[in-house]
Amino acid sequence: MFLSDREIREAVKDGSILIDGFDEGRLQPASYDILLGNKFIVHNTQSTPAIDPVNKIYPEAREIVVDNDGSFILHPGISILGTSVDYFGSDKYLIHLSGKSSLARIGLVIHNTAGIINPGHFLNITFELCNLNQIPIILRPNMRIGQILFSELSSAPMKDYKITGRYQGRDWQHFVSPREEERKAVKAGIKSRTRSKR
Repeated sequence: MFLSDREIREAVKDGSILIDGFDEGRLQPASYDILLGNKFIVHNTQSTPAIDPVNKIYPEAREIVVDNDGSFILHPGISILGTSVDYFGSDKYLIHLSGKSSLARIGLVIHNTAGIINPGHFLNITFELCNLNQIPIILRPNMRIGQILFSELSSAPMKDYKITGRYQGRDWQHFVSPREEERKAVKAGIKSRTRSKR
């Protein structure tokens, strides 16, 4: 079940949802609009012959910061990373990221597949921005870039994202190896077994 605007507002008030700088004017009937930040990560295509995820070969990248009253031109077929102004999260609810229909109609994709935020994950979300149009799209800091929805889980999760989450505390890092996630999970298992013996 997804939360309505009324329920989102109440959850922010009681602390079960954190949205820094909560603005009731950005509440939609069942979602909350979030804003684009001024930082972007772009790939150095000239130094990357190919991407090979299995062998952990990823492209070199650089960060670009634009002025808050500036802009970033996203050219056709280009994929970059961006970040949100909004810092948010919840220990109770699963958060879903969705695009805005007005931007989708001009060919702007804000996430490829990474559209959920697990309970326990608090972050400035990283967008996977891609221009599917044949015309450049101008991105401006503080524009409404997407919306987040909140849904209830049928039961509490067994894993704690704060302990096992691959991008916990480092969402703006370009890539994080899945092996690091496995090591964190092993450590979490050891800690939980230690606590249970006491």
